[in-house]
Amino acid sequence: MDLIERFLKYVSFETTSYDDTEDFPTNPKIFDLADHIKDELLGLGLSDAEVDQYGYVYAHVPAAPGCEDAPAIGLMAHMDTSSAVSGANIHPRRFRYEGGDIQLNESAAIRVADFPEFGNLVGQELIVTDGTTLLGADDKAGIAEIITAVEYLLAHPEIRHGKLCLCFNPDEEVGRGTEHISTDKFGCEYAYTLDGDQLGGIEYECFNAAGASIKINGVNIHPGSAKNKMKNAVLIGSEFIQMLPPAETPAHTEGYEGFYHVDAFDGIEQEATLGMIIRDHDRKKFEERKNFVERAVHFLNVKYGEGTVELKMSDTYYNMRELVEPHIEIVDRAKEAMRACGVEPRISPIRGGTDGAGLTYMGIPCPNLSTGGGNYHGIMEFCSVDQMRTMVEVIVKLVEVK
Repeated sequence: MDLIERFLKYVSFETTSYDDTEDFPTNPKIFDLADHIKDELLGLGLSDAEVDQYGYVYAHVPAAPGCEDAPAIGLMAHMDTSSAVSGANIHPRRFRYEGGDIQLNESAAIRVADFPEFGNLVGQELIVTDGTTLLGADDKAGIAEIITAVEYLLAHPEIRHGKLCLCFNPDEEVGRGTEHISTDKFGCEYAYTLDGDQLGGIEYECFNAAGASIKINGVNIHPGSAKNKMKNAVLIGSEFIQMLPPAETPAHTEGYEGFYHVDAFDGIEQEATLGMIIRDHDRKKFEERKNFVERAVHFLNVKYGEGTVELKMSDTYYNMRELVEPHIEIVDRAKEAMRACGVEPRISPIRGGTDGAGLTYMGIPCPNLSTGGGNYHGIMEFCSVDQMRTMVEVIVKLVEVK
């Protein structure tokens, strides 16, 4: 099957993950795609392909003759998509980009003035949305590239490679992608996630991350007689938001700069709820950020009465850099594979999370590689067909035993 035919089939499955449930996977529809991938892998001849009770797909490619002692390399990509925008009824459009703005529909367009990086994509074949949904390149492009590379290797037994371990997982987008992974079933010594953006990206450091849920317990009194009695939960929540440093939000930070991000706020006078995430690459600064949130909540409880503001905060993942660097040869291997395919690698920190962080802390060092997409989690998501095809070549070079 052609790479892009495969990709477009995957994006036809609705696999949105949700952070408002304790179920796993968070969306049972993930099993539809998981079963499809399993059947596809079985059809390629990977007889041990399976879907477990949590929706993880596992399969293995045996080592080529004479390469049985080579390290077992893992390749991983996630099946779920972000809930920020609908992932149902996706209508992709494929075309050769000749420059200029891209009109997605009558009211939505990708404007070069807003996304100057599109200047580097002139002449490439792109796939975009119709402006009503996300595309699903994050991370179905990664899945398609891995499986297409495997198909190529199986068709070319002369290419020497060690054992390849495949895993396709749910719920990466809600930070739970490795929650129920079986490292025994995965079975690799080290791995790579194919979950990056434009071609050339190699990432082996990420944020330290925490999530916080804040409940504000107000007191509602008729506004005509509310003086010195009402505690408006909406206003108290707004006061908390105003205490956060205004320059330390995602819209005002880049590179190694951390942030506070309020991603949900809902309520009435009686009760309000607020959700936020806290991020920093530096572990000390990360702990300081969490402490700041705790102190802000304490201040509001002193001001409005104990129990007015309830905080639940927990760590989500940690920066994997310190555990990957002792195995920097796996990063070097990715660099060499890209250069062999005419791609100049770019090392940069992930301003987000990755299943690789979870795997790394489970004892499987796992950098992240590009897939050829961009503008994830929104209606302006896209992928480059040219870059996806190159990434298939990169994967083949990555696993080749010299």
